[in-house]
Amino acid sequence: MTLDEAYYIGYITKTKGLKGELQLYFEYDAPELLELDVVFADINGKMVPFFVASYKLQNNSTGNFYFDDIDHIDKAQALVRKKIYIPLTKVPDREDEDFHYNDLKGFIVSDETHGELGEILEINEYPQQFVATVSYKDKEVLFPLHEDMIIEIDEEQQTLLIDLPEGLLDIYLNN
Repeated sequence: MTLDEAYYIGYITKTKGLKGELQLYFEYDAPELLELDVVFADINGKMVPFFVASYKLQNNSTGNFYFDDIDHIDKAQALVRKKIYIPLTKVPDREDEDFHYNDLKGFIVSDETHGELGEILEINEYPQQFVATVSYKDKEVLFPLHEDMIIEIDEEQQTLLIDLPEGLLDIYLNN
């Protein structure tokens, strides 16, 4: 499987205990809907499959997982901070009107003041907000996806019009 055939759901945060249990933090907003019999870890750019022996979802967007062949903390430690994916074919269908900030990945962002900033490369969910990453003038720029800043989302054209706070771009460009 390649990265193009995969859907990002979260990352491994830590090991638990000595028997290879791992904690996965979900950036997917409904992990209970996922079919988690096999997941893929991005290890040095390669999608490596891990078969799920058992797991238990928690209320705080995490789950505790045991994988086949990972039976010791030393083997589990190698997976900490690895991004976890599922095949695109296993992503649950959503209602057409269900739009999430994660759907903005790949959209072209324009700011009212600065014009086109570039393509959204990544969307990260933090406890307080979603943050988008774009490459603007060869710098990685992060900005919050907040309803007060978003002027228009055009799903057909895959564009996002925003009004960035004054000085935000300067922070990135003046480094």
